[in-house]
Amino acid sequence: MFYWIDKLRPGTPSIEQIRTVLAVVEEGSFAAAGRRLRRATSVVSYAIANIEAQLGVTLFERAGTRKPRLTPQGAAVVEELRRIEAALASLGARAEALNAGLEPRVAVVIDVMFPSACLAAALREFAAQFPAVSLALRVEALGAVADLVLKGEAMLGVAGPLAAEQAGLERNVLGEVELIPVAAPDHPLAHGAAIRDQVQLVLSDRSALSAGKEFSVISPRTWRLGDLGAKHELLRESLGWGNMPRWMVEDDLAEGRLVQLDLPEAPGGRYPLFAVRRTDRHLGPATQWLAERLALARNLS
Repeated sequence: MFYWIDKLRPGTPSIEQIRTVLAVVEEGSFAAAGRRLRRATSVVSYAIANIEAQLGVTLFERAGTRKPRLTPQGAAVVEELRRIEAALASLGARAEALNAGLEPRVAVVIDVMFPSACLAAALREFAAQFPAVSLALRVEALGAVADLVLKGEAMLGVAGPLAAEQAGLERNVLGEVELIPVAAPDHPLAHGAAIRDQVQLVLSDRSALSAGKEFSVISPRTWRLGDLGAKHELLRESLGWGNMPRWMVEDDLAEGRLVQLDLPEAPGGRYPLFAVRRTDRHLGPATQWLAERLALARNLS
C-alpha cells in the first residue's frame, strides 16, 4: 500500500489565511494589510509564508520590488481564493437567514402578461433585500400559472382572470393590463380586409385548466402559440394578427413596425392580474415581501 500521494497534496488554508492573502492583494503591501487586519506586519508576512508552504506555490514576488507583486501562479490562486471567500460569505448569510426564519427558497410563477419592467424592478429589489434566499422563477400563460400554484410547485403566482375560477386559491387584485389588436402595417387587416379570412395568432395554455375555453378568439383561422415572444415576432413578420399587451408593443407602434387595428368586433380589452396562493398554505417572510412588492405595480399598462 502506498501513502506518498497524500503527502504531496497541498494543505488547506484557513479562512484567516485566505483573508490575509486577499488583504495584501487589495491593500498593496504587508504593512497596509496588517493595519486593515489589525495585525503586526511580521504576523502578516508569517501567515503568507505559511500558506505558500501549505500550497507549495510562491504567491508574491518579494525580491527587486518595494511592494509584493503577485506571481502568475499567485494570480491564479488568488482568483480561486476570492471564489472561496464569496462562497463562505454566502453560506454565512444563508445560515443567518435560516436562523431568522426566512425560507431558503422562493418559488414564483408569473403570468406572461405581467409587464417585464415591473417584474425586473421587483426581482432586483428582492435580490438586494434577500441575498441569501434563492429564487425559482417561471413565466407561464393563462391557466398554467394557477395550475403550478395548485400543484404546490410555486408558492406565489401572478395569474390572469382564469385564477378567479379556481377553487383552493386565495387571490388579491394587482391591477390590469390593456390588450389591443395589432398587425404589421402591410397586413390585409390594416387595409380593410375581412377578419374571417385572416389568421389570428392566439396564445395557448400549457395546462388543462382552460380546456374547451376560448379567450378573445374571433377568427375561424388560428395559429396557437405557447410563447408570447414568438407571437410578437410573427405579428411583426405579418404572419397574422392578434391581441397583445400594450406595454409590449408600445415601441413597435411608435416606430411603425405594428399598427393598432380598428375592428368592428372590438377584440382586446382589459386583462386583470391577481396575486394568488393556495388557501391551505401561508407565505414565508421573503415570499410575502415579494407579493407586496408586486402589488405596488398597480399601473401595469
